[in-house]
Amino acid sequence: MNLTAESHRVPLNDGNSIPLLGLGTYADPQKTPKGSCMESVKIAIDTGYRHIDGAFVYYNEHEVGQAIREKIAEGRIKREDIFYCGKLWNTCHPPELVRPTLEKTLKILQLDYVDLYIIELPMAFKPGDAIYPKDENGKIIYHKTDLCATWEVECHPYFTQPKLLEFCRQHDIIIVGYSPLGTSRDETWVNVSSPPLLKDPVLNAIGKKYNKTAAQVALRFSIQRGVVVIPKSFNPQRIRENFQIFDFSLTEKEMKEIEALNKNVRYVELLMWRDHPEYPFSDEY
Repeated sequence: MNLTAESHRVPLNDGNSIPLLGLGTYADPQKTPKGSCMESVKIAIDTGYRHIDGAFVYYNEHEVGQAIREKIAEGRIKREDIFYCGKLWNTCHPPELVRPTLEKTLKILQLDYVDLYIIELPMAFKPGDAIYPKDENGKIIYHKTDLCATWEVECHPYFTQPKLLEFCRQHDIIIVGYSPLGTSRDETWVNVSSPPLLKDPVLNAIGKKYNKTAAQVALRFSIQRGVVVIPKSFNPQRIRENFQIFDFSLTEKEMKEIEALNKNVRYVELLMWRDHPEYPFSDEY
């Protein structure tokens, strides 16, 4: 697979294609200054990113849409150059709510279409206006939905998903891996028993050989496996660094060394919802 900064799309089984490297845009709305997401998306597009991953529940799709529209107006890109992935939130799983929810997303983005629209999490909450519907005791109200869909999965050197990856290869399915660099250390929803990925000595040693960071090595590892990655960053330097993974490649020996780091441990466990009947993270993959 000859991957370059200008050409790193992989085909989907419906005839479309998806860039292997994208920008994740999740950020805690309580802690993120307004405009940060918009400026980050602009920097990413200028850097060469053509895949942007967002969601209604991130509360910043208006900034993502504005950044894309401004870059189109500048003549930097055309709409068809950008692959945008949006997500259906847990309160909108019933089939009759999917189209109006997507239309709401398009209105927020002020775009005519999204390239991919997936289920955020396979755990339905009670439909309604509340993002997190709760009962009188403050407990999330769950909902039953018959799902038949595909969603993103966690995938990185400490959680390599070999069985799932092989299944998907056999069925011509592309994996989109979230948390490709590990994730935050917020113990309210993250498993902090697993050590920080980017401090791993193997990743850092390989990075030293190529004059790359551990993050760049981890991202290169994933795209060489054919896994789409969407590292989130609102830091201009790291946005640019994360894109600089097309000027080196890992040897077969190095790929196997990184595969051997697999701990089969997730960072993202969302244990506060583990009593949901559709809680997915107890499954093998």
